[in-house]
Amino acid sequence: MDYKDTTTTTTPPYLSLFAALSYGIASMAMVFINKAIVMEYAHSMTLLTLQQIATALLIHLGRVMGWTRAKALNVDTAKKLVLVSLFYNANVAFALASLKGVNIPMYIAIKRLTPLAVLIAGLFYKKGKHSKQVILSVSLTAAGVMIAALGDFSFDFFGYTMALVSVFFQTMYLVLVERSGAEDGLSSIEIMFYNSLLSLPFLTFMIIVTGEFPTSLSLLYAKSASLYFFVMFVLSLVMGIVLNYTMFLCTIVNSALTTTIVGVLKGVGSTTLGFFILGGVQVHFLNVSGLVINTLGGLWYSLAKYQEKMRNKTIPR
Repeated sequence: MDYKDTTTTTTPPYLSLFAALSYGIASMAMVFINKAIVMEYAHSMTLLTLQQIATALLIHLGRVMGWTRAKALNVDTAKKLVLVSLFYNANVAFALASLKGVNIPMYIAIKRLTPLAVLIAGLFYKKGKHSKQVILSVSLTAAGVMIAALGDFSFDFFGYTMALVSVFFQTMYLVLVERSGAEDGLSSIEIMFYNSLLSLPFLTFMIIVTGEFPTSLSLLYAKSASLYFFVMFVLSLVMGIVLNYTMFLCTIVNSALTTTIVGVLKGVGSTTLGFFILGGVQVHFLNVSGLVINTLGGLWYSLAKYQEKMRNKTIPR
């Protein structure tokens, strides 16, 4: 299926719903797959590099086989998307690094700070004022993170720092994808292809500088003898492609804000499951209370944004 027309101003409702649902499901699955991988394989830069290589090869194959009508590479377009690629890879790299020390419920809670960061970023490119409900709900979400952190027995300063830095880069990445997709008329597949190719020089440099290469490849080969690890690794490659595509699609078809709202909603399920699988969480009153407050703030934010959008539609232009 070709989604090249999704950058137009008239998007069918079913496509908007499909984009949002598919991103939510893929994003939820990817958190657990990444957590499972980094528990067994700590070389996150190498993992990200392989995901991007797989993405670029699959899209190139799709073009050759005629499965997609993505445009040929354009140097001027590539230059415009350099920052998109940089912020995307920084977001994923820091997120993977944070999962080494942060449990899934707290990781989800910290990532719920993205709407706050998106609102702040919007002040710099004239996205308009937001209602008191939006501001209060975002504040409640942030308060929930701080309360939950106080009751986190497995508190890891490095992991928390990595997650917060990831929030910053995800915000910049979402805003840039929305603007580049709308202004340049690129489809989600085309942005994803540019992103994968542009990321490879940077990632190759990073795996050499950090010392991951070549140890990471020999370790990967050795661990592939395990069926569990091999299945998780293949899933991480496949879901990395799916997540990239659905995130770009949701942001272009809907908006950066919609993408963050979907991320908040899918976090409810991820947080619940995270208490019981892949290491679980030591239950503490502050931790649980903070996560509940954080989740309620996220849901309130989603409702407030929906009401804000409905009001804007009724205002005559």
